[in-house]
This record gives sequence, C-alpha cells and structure tokens, in this order.
Amino acid sequence: MEVPVPDRGRPAGLPPAAGAAVLAAGILSIGLHLIGQELLSLVALGIAGLLWLVLARDFAARLIGDRGRFRAEADTPAALTAVAATTVLGCRLSMLGWQGAAAAALALATVLWPGLLLAVVRHWHRRMPGAAFLVCVATQGLAVLAAVLAAADDADWLARAALAAFCLGLLLYGAALVRFDFREVFRGAGDHWVAGGALAISALAGSRLTASPVWTGWAHTTLRTVTLVALALSLVWYVVLLAAELGSPRPRYDIRRWATVFPLGMTATACLSAADPTGVAWLGQAGELLLWIAVAAWLLTFVMFVAAHRRRPGRRR
Repeated sequence: MEVPVPDRGRPAGLPPAAGAAVLAAGILSIGLHLIGQELLSLVALGIAGLLWLVLARDFAARLIGDRGRFRAEADTPAALTAVAATTVLGCRLSMLGWQGAAAAALALATVLWPGLLLAVVRHWHRRMPGAAFLVCVATQGLAVLAAVLAAADDADWLARAALAAFCLGLLLYGAALVRFDFREVFRGAGDHWVAGGALAISALAGSRLTASPVWTGWAHTTLRTVTLVALALSLVWYVVLLAAELGSPRPRYDIRRWATVFPLGMTATACLSAADPTGVAWLGQAGELLLWIAVAAWLLTFVMFVAAHRRRPGRRR
C-alpha cells in the first residue's frame, strides 16, 4: 500500500484507494482459510488488520481535523473501500469464532455505508472508472458479513437483511455498468478489475445465502441460479480483463493495482465458497488454482510497490 511522503504544506495521509490493499489481503486470508492454509491465512489477516488500523486512523483524522478534504474524498467511489474492507475483515474474524468483533465490524460498516454511498452516487457521471463498481462491492460486503453472522448465530432476521443487501447490490452493479467507461479495460491503472470483482463478491454473497436453511424451495433455487450466473459472468470478466492486460501491458506500479489483486482473490474465494451450496464440485478445484494466482499477484504487486518506493525522487539512496 502506498504511503505518501509528507510534503511541505500538505498533510500526510493515505488516499481512499489505499483501502483496496486491505481488501486484497483480507480476501486472501479468507480464501487461504477455506483451502486449509491456516498459517498463511493468519499472516494475511495480520497484514489486513494492520492496514485497516492505519486506514481507520487516517479516516478519523480527516473527519475530525480536515473536514474539507474528508468531504472531497468521500465523494469518490474509492471511499467505499472503507466499508468493504471492514466487512471483509469482519468475515475473517467471524471464521475465527470472534462473533462479537465481527458484529462490531458489521455495525461500523452499516453506519458508514449510507452516507458514503449517497455521496458517491450524487457525483456519478458518464464514463466512470472501474472504481464505480465499489457501490456494489460495499453493499455486497454487508450482505456477505450479515449472512456469515446469521449462520453463526442462527439469526433469521439477519439472513433476511443480507438478502435485501444482496438484491440492492445487484441493482447497483447494473447502475454502475451503464456508467462504466469500457475503454478502461485497455487503459485502466488497476481498478478496472473491480468490474469483475463486484460480480464475484455478489456470487460470494449469493453462495452464503444459498447455504442458509432460511431459504427453501423456489427461493433456494433462485438464489442458487443467481449465484451461478453471477459467478459465471465474473469468470467471463476475468478472462476478458486478463486478455486485455496481456494485449495492452501496464507494468508500472499504481496504488490502484491493489484493486486488481482484490478481484482476483474474490473470484477464487467465490468459487471455493459456491462449490458446496450449489453442488458444483469442480468450482472448488478451480477456486484453489485461482487463489494461488491471486497470491502470486499480491506478491508481484508488493514487489512493484517496494521498487517504486525506492525510486521515488527526493529519497536518500
């Protein structure tokens, strides 16, 4: 994650896009847990937790001490990474059995979500970058965490709340899609991958809802179908975006590259999570392969970050 060097007259701080680094590490932690790589999962969780604390500190500092900058940044889609990162971290905490901490993460994310969402939507325009899909990612993050906690606590009302967030997230995906600048596929700096990642987290939310005993009969069948369709479309995006990257290489480091790693990890985790509740066993094998690709992408992005940081002008060598 890029940490800007303080300049004279400009306060230090992380840009909102830095939240994607938390998302990337957090979703890798969940995926590694699902395939039994517990040590690596905990390492990734530790990285995500530390980055989240740094992000939360900067968020609070701007809210209290620099309201002008806070309002300006809250209008950008990247600000919603604060919500999404909190929900992903909460999901992993729930998997550790820390339901109280996970519930606190859900409460915090729920409080932040409506204000940031409305601020972002009010400033939407034509030809948006891939970050526009974060309206879907943040909303589906709430759905995933609510569904996870509903299963852990047998809270049917929370499962119904998760379903409402899931449906809203799908509608927000459509709204973002019609505003997305498809030229970003060939020239985007990294966040264009969120176009596929938003569908992947929708599939993850759908898989959690499909696994819930609350939904039976036609409701269960509908959820299973929607989950598989969302996952299939996310895999199509995966292939298209990968082909575009190979056809139009963008080797320079950009902080938005963490928004590439997150969709890679999310697609893998969605496959792993959907295999059992949908009854499509091969998704588990596909998810494990995609997860290791995501881990490699995280390592490559980190190496690029270190190299770019060392080359930064004005630093001692």
